[in-house]
Amino acid sequence: MGLILLSLLLGYCVSSVEGSCPSGSAGSCDECLSRSPRCAWCTQENFTNWLSVGERCDTPETLLEKGCLPDRLELHVSHAEVLLDSPLGRRTGTTNGTQISPQRMALKLRPGSQMTFQVKVQQTEDHPVDIYYLMDLSASMTDDLEMIKDLGSTLTREMSNLTSKFRLGFGSFVEKPVLPFIKITEEELANPCRDNEHNCLPTFGYKHVLSLTSNTDMFNHIISKQRVSANIDVPECGFDAIMQAAVCGDKIGWRNDSMRLLVFASDADSHFGMDSKMAGIVVPNDGQCHLDDNNDYSMSAMLEYPTLGQLIDKLVENNILLIFAVTENQKHNYANYANLIPGATVGVLASDSRNILELIVAAHKELRSEIELEVLGDTEELQMSFTAICPDGSVHPGLKRCASIKAGDTVVFNVSVQLTSCLPVPGRFLLRPVGFQDGLAVDLSSLCSCNCPPPPQHPNATAAATAAGLCLEGQGSPECGVCVCRPGFVGSHCECSEEDAATGVSEGGCRAVQDEGAESCSGQGECYCGRCVCHVSSFGRVYGRFCECDDYSCVRFRGELCGGHGQCDCGQCVCDSGWLGEVCNCSSTTEACMSQDGTSCSGRGRCECGRCVCSVPGASGILCEKCPTCRDTYSCSSARACVECHLQAKESLDLCVQRCSVPKITINTSTELDQRLATQCTLKTDSDCFISFSIVMGELGTSAYNLHIYDCPEPPNITLIIVGVSLSILCMGLTLLAVWKLLVSVHDRKEVARFEAERSKAKWQSETNPLFRSSTSTFKNVTYKNTGRDKS
Repeated sequence: MGLILLSLLLGYCVSSVEGSCPSGSAGSCDECLSRSPRCAWCTQENFTNWLSVGERCDTPETLLEKGCLPDRLELHVSHAEVLLDSPLGRRTGTTNGTQISPQRMALKLRPGSQMTFQVKVQQTEDHPVDIYYLMDLSASMTDDLEMIKDLGSTLTREMSNLTSKFRLGFGSFVEKPVLPFIKITEEELANPCRDNEHNCLPTFGYKHVLSLTSNTDMFNHIISKQRVSANIDVPECGFDAIMQAAVCGDKIGWRNDSMRLLVFASDADSHFGMDSKMAGIVVPNDGQCHLDDNNDYSMSAMLEYPTLGQLIDKLVENNILLIFAVTENQKHNYANYANLIPGATVGVLASDSRNILELIVAAHKELRSEIELEVLGDTEELQMSFTAICPDGSVHPGLKRCASIKAGDTVVFNVSVQLTSCLPVPGRFLLRPVGFQDGLAVDLSSLCSCNCPPPPQHPNATAAATAAGLCLEGQGSPECGVCVCRPGFVGSHCECSEEDAATGVSEGGCRAVQDEGAESCSGQGECYCGRCVCHVSSFGRVYGRFCECDDYSCVRFRGELCGGHGQCDCGQCVCDSGWLGEVCNCSSTTEACMSQDGTSCSGRGRCECGRCVCSVPGASGILCEKCPTCRDTYSCSSARACVECHLQAKESLDLCVQRCSVPKITINTSTELDQRLATQCTLKTDSDCFISFSIVMGELGTSAYNLHIYDCPEPPNITLIIVGVSLSILCMGLTLLAVWKLLVSVHDRKEVARFEAERSKAKWQSETNPLFRSSTSTFKNVTYKNTGRDKS
C-alpha cells in the first residue's frame, strides 16, 4: 500500500519538544540543527550584517523577530510515516490479517525531540501451536520415559480444545561425550550404565528425533523406541540442545505463523558458558545449526556450551518460548534462568513426569493470557518508554505488558522514542509481542543535515555584492546563507586573507571607540578582517557589532535575572507583559489593591507593585482599611457608651436607653448590612475588654450593627486566693518553727559540750563534798595503843 503520512495534527504520532535553543555560536547549519530540536537556521544572505555567524542559529521566533524571512528558515520537525498497515485479525484467502498494527513505519527524528506513536496487538483465535518436546535421557529419567509413552495422544486431545492447528516434535540430550563428563573405557563407551546392570545407549550430546508433525501415532511410536544413556557428572548439556533446537528451524519444522513452544524436561542442572574448558574445549559456541545427516549434534565435542546471553539472543531471534519442566530440587536454578529469558516459564515436574501434560497445557494458557512487547535491534542511541492500555481500560505507564488477555482482545501500547544524538547511518529496530511472529519494523533516521535552497544568482560578485552578503568570487562559495571560504581566505564574505587576519591589519574596525587604547571587540571577541567574532560564554550569548552586548549582565532580583519576569538585552531588562520596574519585579496589576467597596486601597493610599502604600496619616492594614485617626473616629466614640452598655448590661436596659438617647444611637440586631456604607469600630473598654461594631450614619441618627465583646479579662478567684494565702502562711510558720527548733537544739549541744570541757579541767576531789559534815566523830583512844585501832 502507499505511504501514509502521519500528521502531527491528526494525533497518531505526537512530537514533544521542550526547552530552547542553547546559547553560543554555531558555525554551520548542520551544527545548529544538531544542538537542539528548538534550533533553526536562517539562510538569508544579508541577515547577520554586523552580527556573528552564530546569530543565524536560534529559535524560529527569535530569528523572525530579528528579521529573517519565514521562507528562509531551515527547521526540521520530527515526523513519522506508516509504510504498511494491514488490518488486525485472522488471515483469510482475501484478507492479509495480522496480530500487530502497523507492521512497518519510518521515524525521522531530530536529536532531543520525542515522538510518540501507537501500536495495537490482538490475541487471535485458533492460533497455530508448535510444541517441541526436548527430554533429558540420562539414566535417572528411565521412569519418566515410561510415563510419557502416551503423551502424544493425551496432549493432542487437550490442545484440540485450544487450537485446531497443533503439531508436536521430539528431541533428546544427555552430555558431551568427552572426559571428564563420561568414562572412556571401551566397556563404558559401549554401555555407560554397566555398573547399574542396565543396557544403555552410548552417551550422546543432542539428537533431533522427530520433526514437528500432527501425526500423534508417530510421536507415540518414537517415544516407545527411546532408550536412556548416562554420564558421570550431574549437570547435562541441556543448553547445547536448546541452542540447536532454536537455530535448526528447517529441520525442526517451525512454522512461520505459529506459537513456538520448546518444552525442556530434566531433573538436573545444565552446563553453560566455559564449563567445557574442563574437557579442553575452548572454541566458543557459534550459534549455528550443526545437525548431521543422522540429526545428531556433530559439534558437541568441539564447541563450548552456549552462554546464557547467546541462548537468549537465539531464542528471541527465532521467537521461541521456553517452558522449563524440571523437578523441585532444580526449580530455583531454572527460575533464575527464566527471569532473564523473555517469555520463559517454569513448572515443577513430578519425579516420574506424570504431570507433564498439565504443565504444558497450563504454560500454554499462561502464555496466551499475556501480551508483552519486546524491542529487538540496535537501540543504543534511543531512549524509549512504554504505556500499556489493557482491554479492561486500565493504563499502566512504564509497562509494556498486559495480563488476563482472552482470544480476540486488543492491547494498545503508546511508545515514546527520543533520539539522543545524530545517527551516522540510518538504523532499524523491531517491536514484537513475545511469542508472536508478527512485528512492527521501524526504520529510523536522524534529521541533522540541512537541505538549504540554492542562493540567488548574481552576474558579478563585486564589493556591492559583498555588502549584500555574497562571497567574493574565487575566494569562497555560499552555503546555507554563509560563505564557505577556500583555503587561505577568512571572513564572513571570504574578503580577507589569513595573513591579513593574523597581522591585524583591519583591527581598527573592531573598536567601538577609535582609540588605540580601546579594547578590540570590547574584550569579548576576536577581530577577523575588520569584524568581531564574539566569544562563546557559558553564562549566555555575547553579541553586537563590537561584542558589547550580552544577555546575562542585567540586575538580578531574588537570585533571578530580571526578577524572572523579563529578558536581558544588552544590560537592560525588557519586562514581560504585566511587569514593571528596573528589575521587572513590580506587577502592573491592581487587583490585589481593590477593597470591598471597589475603591483602591480604601481611598487612603496608592497601589504600587500590586501592594497598597497608605498615604493618609494613621491608616494601616493590607488595604489601608484601618484608620483610628480618620474622620469617622468621632462617630465610633460617640456610640461607645451606648454599645458598651448593651453589651455589658446584665438586668435592666433602662440605663442604656438614657445613654443611647443623647447621641441618638439605635441598636439594630439585623445582620443585613451594606458594608460600603458602614464604618467599622474597634474600641477598648474601662474593664479592658474589646468591643467591635459597625455604625451607619442616617438622617434619623446613627445605627449600630453587629455588636461584639471579646478578650475580656477573667475576674479573680477569691476562694482560690484565700486558700493559697492561708496555705502559704501555714507553710511559712511551720518552716520558721522547724528552723527555731533546729537552732535551739544546736545551741544546747554546744553548752553541754562546753560544760563537759570545764568539768574535765577541775582540781578538787570528786569523792567527798568539802561542805559536808558527818554526824559521826572519830578520835583516837590514847589508852588503847597495842591494837592500833580507834574506838569511838
